Amino acid sequence: MEKELIQFLTQFVTENRADLFEKVLNKRTRYITVALEDIYQSQNASAVLRTSDCLGLQDVHIIENNNEYTINPDVALGSSKWLNLYKYNEKENNTLAAIKKLKAEGYRIVATTPHTEDVNLENFDIEKGKFALFFGTEQNGLSDLMIENADEYLKIPMYGFTESFNISVSAAVILHHLTSKLRNSGIAWELTQNEKLPIKLTWLKQTIKMSSQLIDEFLSKKKHL
Repeated sequence: MEKELIQFLTQFVTENRADLFEKVLNKRTRYITVALEDIYQSQNASAVLRTSDCLGLQDVHIIENNNEYTINPDVALGSSKWLNLYKYNEKENNTLAAIKKLKAEGYRIVATTPHTEDVNLENFDIEKGKFALFFGTEQNGLSDLMIENADEYLKIPMYGFTESFNISVSAAVILHHLTSKLRNSGIAWELTQNEKLPIKLTWLKQTIKMSSQLIDEFLSKKKHL
């Protein structure tokens, strides 16, 4: 049914837009994903979304323990509608819920924070399997609980007096380096065809005015054939 709906809805977008969807989907990956723990400054939250979209990530996981995640439209520039956003805000400790879900999906849990056992960005091994990069709050970084439950630790080497980058800068530096490394590797990082279909269908729905009505009409006609 997804394929039929995609074929039907594609006629309502320009050829250029349809081609762009295909081009972007072919560059999307779930080999790397991002998890944001309790980010409270909307400009930083939005900048990470924009970076994720620009660098071809499809999923962003948002953990809301004490702070609600808000998007600044002037910074995000619409990037959120092209991403799959997963929010964790229903449990007493949403950090553990996110870690559990990502581990169940086969992700290595990577804390981006200075740590006694951390690995410099340049030396991080992408070959060991897909991984989820966790970024923490602007002021305190990642929670102790998150760090205790991480599989690995990653840091950006620092050469100045300041101990860390702003979170949006850290995410941009790390993601640019690792996505470039990934795309130049022999790893099968692309989305499967089955993964592409629901994403493309969502993009079409969001792009086409009155898409719900069009779909209802299509399904109604199909039902009576």
